[in-house]
Amino acid sequence: MSRRSYLDHAASSPTLPEAVAAMTRALGMPGNPSSLHTAGRTARRVLEEARESLAADLGAASGEVVFASGGTEANNLALLGAVNAERPQVASSAIEHPSVAAAGGRLEVLALPVRPTGHLDVEAAAALVGPRAALVSVMWVNNETGAVQPIPDVVSLAHAVGALSHSDAVQAFGHLPLHFGNSGLDLLSVSAHKLGGPVGIGALVVRRGVLLAPPGFGGGQEARLRSGTVPVALAVGFAAASRVAIERRAQEAVRLAELRDRLMSGAQAAVPDVVINTVEPCGPAIVNLTFAGTRADDVLLLLDAAGVDASTGSACTAGVHQPSEVLLAMGRTEAAAASSLRFSFGPDTTAEAIDHLLAVLPGIVGRARKAH
Repeated sequence: MSRRSYLDHAASSPTLPEAVAAMTRALGMPGNPSSLHTAGRTARRVLEEARESLAADLGAASGEVVFASGGTEANNLALLGAVNAERPQVASSAIEHPSVAAAGGRLEVLALPVRPTGHLDVEAAAALVGPRAALVSVMWVNNETGAVQPIPDVVSLAHAVGALSHSDAVQAFGHLPLHFGNSGLDLLSVSAHKLGGPVGIGALVVRRGVLLAPPGFGGGQEARLRSGTVPVALAVGFAAASRVAIERRAQEAVRLAELRDRLMSGAQAAVPDVVINTVEPCGPAIVNLTFAGTRADDVLLLLDAAGVDASTGSACTAGVHQPSEVLLAMGRTEAAAASSLRFSFGPDTTAEAIDHLLAVLPGIVGRARKAH
């Protein structure tokens, strides 16, 4: 197929040339950054330079950045490291990424309700969170709808009961203004491959003075919280991608918001009975649409055949499609939650890609409705 429109950047964004170039230089370096010989010290210096660069982009101190394998592990480190016998509970919104939502299998989890718009119901949450909570965790930007959550309220909610505050900022970093030091948060998770860095690395930012219990065993690398040899080349790629994203962020946010609005208004005009699940305040790079009377998988496969890459929701739950837990928590019916798709944008998304989608969408939805 000669023309394809990649609209699944929230799952993974193509690696930026700057990140590829930086990693290529680092990949040829010998040495483990924990070793004391010259090669090891050189690798350590390169790793710490990457950490310092990333920390500056995050508004954090370099010593607060703990490298992990991605956003999922960073979230796991926050949750598992915060709970203890006196405070065994994690309070998280009902629309979290699976790396937080699935914690109920191992931890005591208190689900905090959201409004029909997908934003945290702060008043209801305040009435639920109590002294058993070790951590209040609410994602900065929802990975399915793009809803921007009230992070200052999350911080206040946590600290009012003596709990730590955490936000999964994987979909916010590089798209919204983000300064860890000024946020009041105790913990913050980010991932490289959502903003044009390599797959396989992320970070948990841990405010100075916050102590977490390491959930695993090993050599004590990464502040004794996350053991294992740190992949220097991936850290370098992460820092390079982060620098590019931050430098372009303000301009890109305006451009992507225009594309977001172009898609939402165009879909409403072109497709009968479409429901827009992305409501302000929202990020610039995610649109979630419900196509009533369809199966999301049918629409997805027809779009794929027409040259459009999209998603039925979180890539971490892909494989066997079920109604979106996020949309169900927002009060949607099972039928609506099972007929919704996410479109997400990045540096290579153009107005032509949105127009391509809008041109094929009416016919595809019509076919999917007939097949349902």
